[in-house]
Amino acid sequence: MRRLFKLLALWLLLATGAAHASTLTISSALSVNGGPGRLPSNAVPQQVSLPDDWAVTRPDHDGSVWYRAYFIRPADVADNELLALYIERACSNIEIRLNGRRIFSGGRMVEPLTNHCYRPLRITLPAALLSAHENVLDIEVSGSSLRHVASRARAGGLSQLQIGPQAELVEAYSRRHFWNIAVVQVAGVGLLALGGFLLVLSWMNRSEVFLLHFGTLIIGWALLSMRVWWSDLPMTTQTFEFVAAVAFAPMLSLAVHFLLNHARTDCRRVAGALLLQCVLVPASLAVAGTDRLFTVANVWFVLMAVELVVAGAWYLKVIWSMRRDDFWPMGLTFGGLGALVLLELAIQFGALPRLAVHPLSVFSPLLLLVIGSRLLLVFGRAMQAAEANRAQLEIRVAEATAEVERNFMQMSTLRMEQVTEKERKRIAADLHDDLGAKLLTIVHTSDSERISNLAREALEEMRLSVKGLTGRPVQLADALADWRAEAVSRLGQANIEADWRNPSEDLVQTLSARAFVQTTRILRESVSNIIKHSRASQCKVRVTVSDADFGLVVQDNGRGISVEPDSKLDRGHGMASMKHRAKTMQGQCLVESAPGYGTLIRLTIPF
Repeated sequence: MRRLFKLLALWLLLATGAAHASTLTISSALSVNGGPGRLPSNAVPQQVSLPDDWAVTRPDHDGSVWYRAYFIRPADVADNELLALYIERACSNIEIRLNGRRIFSGGRMVEPLTNHCYRPLRITLPAALLSAHENVLDIEVSGSSLRHVASRARAGGLSQLQIGPQAELVEAYSRRHFWNIAVVQVAGVGLLALGGFLLVLSWMNRSEVFLLHFGTLIIGWALLSMRVWWSDLPMTTQTFEFVAAVAFAPMLSLAVHFLLNHARTDCRRVAGALLLQCVLVPASLAVAGTDRLFTVANVWFVLMAVELVVAGAWYLKVIWSMRRDDFWPMGLTFGGLGALVLLELAIQFGALPRLAVHPLSVFSPLLLLVIGSRLLLVFGRAMQAAEANRAQLEIRVAEATAEVERNFMQMSTLRMEQVTEKERKRIAADLHDDLGAKLLTIVHTSDSERISNLAREALEEMRLSVKGLTGRPVQLADALADWRAEAVSRLGQANIEADWRNPSEDLVQTLSARAFVQTTRILRESVSNIIKHSRASQCKVRVTVSDADFGLVVQDNGRGISVEPDSKLDRGHGMASMKHRAKTMQGQCLVESAPGYGTLIRLTIPF
């Protein structure tokens, strides 16, 4: 056996063709099947090419395989520079001996095996063990056959070996470790955090069931991705492979339910079929047994991939018609996921070679994070829109409440006005029928001229009050005619010349009954003051009319208002009464006078 290895050593050294390069790439080795911990002494070694994929070269082999490779220390590497061995893939676990001394052990070499299928290895070669001439690497790989695993990526195998300065191998190792391990770990933590947040949101918003489905989905995927970076799983390879294959059924069910619920569609038949599938997958795997695990699991994977594609196509069709803004982001993301699934199936069935980076494990968590972030963004916008709608609704409710209150106040005011108007009419009727009849009787039956005149004046005041109580508007032209007739008559009886001038144009304005009454009393008070106190010989009255108001100017040529302390001009109602009446009509009454220059009264009343 030792002589056979020696005879092949020279050929292997020439085959590497890298003795004078700083980094050696070993692409072939001698290989024998063996037991854990020892190299078989009676087995005939075979030359194999590296990488050696057991799915192709040993599809039925479980256990350990020994590889022996020979190398010479590169001549251009300084004696004080450390050498390292870089192995891109060794599945599932590996032990390494240099010149007969063990220099590395990856963990358990028997079930439950330590899993290094996704993890690159960089092992320092001790300088004390290196020979200046020929060096021997014995590598024991313990793994599983293809039929006992659910994924081709976890079937046993060994990649090419690279030996060179440790500093030169750091970049390749770091790059591989970053993409295969670090990215998956970081994405898994992100999925767990995002999934937990989505579950909290789904609990707060029970109607958004798709948040529950997607949150549970990404948490489940994060837990499944632990197989990539968690080397020492507490279960045998066959148990783990069975659990991993079974887990894809509920994962698919969550994905389909998410798509249907997010598209606002759901189907009980689909839900029932998915539930039945979750039962059939473990049952079929259990019936088929461990020797057919790969075949049965991949049949289910193909079926689930078809189901996922159909559900995704339905989802995109629905949101194209409902929420077109979501179509392109979600469509591109689902397209990426679909491409990853197809690529994974092509690798699983050997249509494509295994890639340095496992695409489904690395990129699917990133795409799921994109979908989750998109859901949070859309949900946040919906919450903002709902908050804006709520604020707008509050404003509208406040406006509607204010409008109802205004209408109620208007109705109350109208009702009060109606009641007041009714009461006014009742009082006016009583005054006219009762008091008016009695005053009229006194006018016609009294023997005293003074009493008869007082009764007549009271009757006129009562009629004026009744006219005000009835609330009927008065044409301005009629009011001016009445005022002029009364003022000219009274001034003429006092031997005072009256000069009354109205506007020349036709007057179409009207006065309210209240304005007519108050203006009549102001004008009567003005005329009474002129007759009683002014000693005037002439009185001028000028009427002005505009769109907003009308004005009366009453001017006499008498002695003016006396400023003596015992003056009686402003007693009783007097000037104060005139100003008060004008103020109640939102008008004004101005008095201008000086002793010896007469008096001018300027009244302005708005229409």
